[in-house]
Amino acid sequence: MCIASIILPYYKKKFFIKKSIDSILKQSFNKFEILIIYDDENKDDLSYIKKIVNSDRRIKLIINKKNLGAGRSRNVGIKFSKGEFLCFIDADDIWKKNKLKEQINLMKKNNYFISHTSYEIVNEDDQKIGYRKARTFKSYRELLTSCDVGLSTVIIKKSIFHNNLKFPDLKTKEDFVLWLKILKKGFTIHALKKNLTSWKKTKNSLSSSTYQKLKDSFTLYNRYMKFNFFKSLIYTFILSINFIFKNY
Repeated sequence: MCIASIILPYYKKKFFIKKSIDSILKQSFNKFEILIIYDDENKDDLSYIKKIVNSDRRIKLIINKKNLGAGRSRNVGIKFSKGEFLCFIDADDIWKKNKLKEQINLMKKNNYFISHTSYEIVNEDDQKIGYRKARTFKSYRELLTSCDVGLSTVIIKKSIFHNNLKFPDLKTKEDFVLWLKILKKGFTIHALKKNLTSWKKTKNSLSSSTYQKLKDSFTLYNRYMKFNFFKSLIYTFILSINFIFKNY
């Protein structure tokens, strides 16, 4: 019986994905499916990914016909998912052994629709370089100037994905837009303050591109939050300053 659908987009993460998959397969909670969405038009890594898929019957592979980006690939995963709960993880992140069990039990007990956890930040050598403590958000205004929800820590009930709720077509900040949309619909993002995830900071990831983040931040406020040009600029500046202070 599949209770949780774990959605994992893949794009050029060959040296990291095996550890991520292993951390899922070693979970103390095992009623899940893993949906790997292969999002690279270059098929060089496909045979390697298929070996991983063939190692466990709970792993399924979806191959995009063209590169869609992480957000839209997650939308594909949501479409084909069968679980009551949707879980997200990037191909280079790691879950602690009891992540699914503790978080899903919390959500079932309290009838939460969405939750996230605290997480540690590690470098490519798995050395801890930072920490983010989860907190509960009841209004989008509380989250508006700093994205303090780690994507690989989030679990959402699939039932809230209707009325065109989905990840937007952005290269970065696509998860931030979704969290804000969910909050604007009246849901609370609940916190499990336990550290249950390791988020890997890599040198060449899109999330490390300053220009791309600035561009997508402006789009977030201007297009999705419907702020005017100058208000969008101000919020982009505030978001950038908060990001800098978080990294010190």
